[in-house]
Amino acid sequence: MWTPPRDHFGMTRLRAVKVGLVVAVLLVLAAAYHFGVFARLAEPKTLAATLVGMGAWGYVAFFLAYTVLQPFGVPGTIFVVAAPLIWPWPTAFALSMTGTMSASVVGFSFARFVARDWVSARIPRRLRKYEGSLERNAFQTVVILRLIFWMPPALHAFFGVSKVGFWTHVWGSLVGYVPTLLVLSYFGSRIFDASGHIQPGAWRIFAGLVVASLVVAAMARAYERRRGSGAIGS
Repeated sequence: MWTPPRDHFGMTRLRAVKVGLVVAVLLVLAAAYHFGVFARLAEPKTLAATLVGMGAWGYVAFFLAYTVLQPFGVPGTIFVVAAPLIWPWPTAFALSMTGTMSASVVGFSFARFVARDWVSARIPRRLRKYEGSLERNAFQTVVILRLIFWMPPALHAFFGVSKVGFWTHVWGSLVGYVPTLLVLSYFGSRIFDASGHIQPGAWRIFAGLVVASLVVAAMARAYERRRGSGAIGS
């Protein structure tokens, strides 16, 4: 049986692009370390002071730093806690949501298109157990995992190497992020102090967040069931 010849040039070029992207990521992280970016991200208060000093460019710096650094290890909480220390809550929410979604897409895409094999071998076992749920109810599972685990780089990577579709991941993540980011943006100063430590009495807000998360999870489950019944009916 005849099989078409492989495009060795195309495969080599694709491999070179992937290697180039990995090298670019390493260079960005090295540059961030060299210029003291990580030191400025040590706590929300330091990050807030840095962004305030940048004026209007602080918006751009917030988005770019969040997008590039969070998928590769910088805690996203640093950014979302710092945002309401600087801007009114609607602005803080918009920037936090935009940065979080952008970082999620970068982490997802890096795992799926650039370093799939390397990343796949390093997915934690506690996430691997959700592979079956992703195949059966992708949207609902993405929403629930975002509600539970939020935005660790390992979760971005897990979605990237899974069979979940790109847009299912995007919309599911968006829905799963809303409750937490909305609460942190609106009640930020009541939950955390300037150093990122939890304020006394914040448990009431967290209790409300749990309730809101359960409501969102129930809505995602209802949506998945309705979509599934519609597909069967057609």
